[in-house]
Order: sequence, then structure tokens, then C-alpha cells
Amino acid sequence: MSFHQLNPTIPVTVIGKGDGYAVAVIDYGQEHNLIWVTALNESAEIWCAPNPLVRMKGNWTMGRERPASVSYKPAAPDRVKPQTSQMG
Repeated sequence: MSFHQLNPTIPVTVIGKGDGYAVAVIDYGQEHNLIWVTALNESAEIWCAPNPLVRMKGNWTMGRERPASVSYKPAAPDRVKPQTSQMG
């Protein structure tokens, strides 16, 4: 097993969790996926995500577009509609 701290961090998307920054990678060996230790932007949670769920973010300078299949939009919170006045 090896643990590698990433410096600088890498902006990534964890499918099903959202955008964040990979801060480290854990490698348990050839029979396992890499595990990406990722700090999520929206929730400030730290997740250890398996390699198949981690995607690089788009980078215009490098010519890498972000695939639409990994775009992440968190569900909008339910909004309470203001009540209208029943005066009349």
C-alpha cells in the first residue's frame, strides 16, 4: 500500500458527489482501484473515491473539454413559495 499526497491538488469531479480537489491518492496494489482522497467543494466533505468514479475537470489551456456525461448539478433545494395575501 502506498499513500501519495498531491501537491498541487488536482481539480476533479467525483461522479454522484460533485466537484472538488484530489489531495491524495491511495494505491493498495494491482488487484485494487486507486483511491482518490477528495475534498468536495459544495459540502466540504472528504471522500475516498474509487478510480472509476473520478474524472478530471475540463482545462481550456490543455485542450481538454469536460464531457457532458460527468457534469454535476446538485439538486436545487425546495423553495418555500411566499404566500399571497387573501385580503379582498
